[in-house]
Order: sequence, then C-alpha cells, then structure tokens
Amino acid sequence: MGGRHVLRARQLIEGTLTGLDGGDLVRAARTVVAELGSAERLVPLVAELASGLGDPSGCAPLSYRHVLGFDKLLLVGAGAHHRLRAHVWHPGTVRAGHEDIHNHRSPLASYVVRGRLGMELYETAGDGALTAARYRESLSADVNDWLLEPAGSARLRLTQTAEYAAGSGYALSPYALHRAWCAAPGTTVTLFLETGVGRRRYTDVFTGAAAGRTERAQAYAKEPLGVAEYLEELRRLAELVADGGRLERARPA
Repeated sequence: MGGRHVLRARQLIEGTLTGLDGGDLVRAARTVVAELGSAERLVPLVAELASGLGDPSGCAPLSYRHVLGFDKLLLVGAGAHHRLRAHVWHPGTVRAGHEDIHNHRSPLASYVVRGRLGMELYETAGDGALTAARYRESLSADVNDWLLEPAGSARLRLTQTAEYAAGSGYALSPYALHRAWCAAPGTTVTLFLETGVGRRRYTDVFTGAAAGRTERAQAYAKEPLGVAEYLEELRRLAELVADGGRLERARPA
C-alpha cells in the first residue's frame, strides 16, 4: 500500500537492513535514517502520507502521545518489524521535559529534522552519583498499556552529554541508557528508525530518587490516535518538515 515515496522508503529500509545485526545493523540504520531525513526525501514522503496514502488505518493505532513527552507518529512499517516514526517535541507543554533514563528493545537510529535535541548517556556503576528507582517496562496483555514493574534501585554514572542540531543524528544499541529532551525554543522533529532485529521482551527504565518509590507494578495507558486525528497530525508534520527543509537550505555553507 502507498504511493511512490512510501514504496521507496520501504525498499530502502528493507534492502539495507535485511540480514544485518550487531554493530553493522546500528551503522546501517543510521545511514538509512539520515537519507530518509533529508528534505529531498522526507518532505514528499510526509506529504504523500498526509494525503491518505500509505496505511493510515494501520499506523494510527500505533501512533500516540508518548508518556516520555513527545508525539509518536508511525510513518512506515517495513520488513521484519522495522518501523520509521516521526517524534514531535513541543516545548512548553505539560508533558515537555527530560525523559526518564531508559534503553530500548532493539537497535535504533534517529535524525534531527527540525529544532535541536539534547541527550545524555548513562551507565550503571556502583559509585555512580545518581541513585534511581529501576523498573522493567513491558507491554500489558492487551498491548494498550505500558507496564512498569519495580526491579530495585541502581546507581548511574553520566558518561556523555550531547546536543544534536537539525541535520545531525545518532544510533544506539538496545542496551544504551539515555534520555533526551527538546533543546530548542520551538518544536523539534526527529525521524526515528526502530529496527525489528532481536527485540527484547522488556526495557529498563530509571526514574527519580530510589527513596519513596512505589513498590508495585504500574500501568500507563496508551491513547492511540484515530485515523482522522492521525492524518491531521501528518498534515501539521508536513508543514514542519517543509519549513525545516527551507531552514536547512538557507543555512550558510
């Protein structure tokens, strides 16, 4: 399903990532998301999706306002569960702010299309300066909620702080601990490629101080978008990425 640009995106993702794993997969995912994030590729792709091509009835239920502070819009599904998403960060909203420290189920790559993204990397360490409550995050049985199960506490050490401007990006292994936030005064848009290789059943989430944490499983409901709302968000995204492309082309060499 979908138009010419949707088909080209699927072919690029599947053709590049099929058969890869480990570091090769991480590096290839970064190359793919950077290519798809260029104005020449992304602007017509999102415009095509916003017109109703692609798979809006399949993508809308997998698109939602994420509890970590951004809007997650599924754009293209490809191959063995590879998913290309747009993450839209709105500063000044109630949910805006730093994410919890977390890792992912599979290797990923991200590319900043518009705005600026801040990120910190962490590692667990017995002498780490940050004490945090540790949870295992998985999907509940009905796959509509995030389920957080207490897994004790941990000490974390900050290993790197970075800021990614439009036109830059990164790739991470599934075990890399990090958190990100909108570092621009306006809306930030990132293109996010989640690979479908070797997916873990759960992720690790570290939040706040360990003292006083709730020692029971907690569920956080996903609120998927309806098709009409999803298409409206895509139309807004089309305006943002087109504007971001103009800013990129206007930037001095």
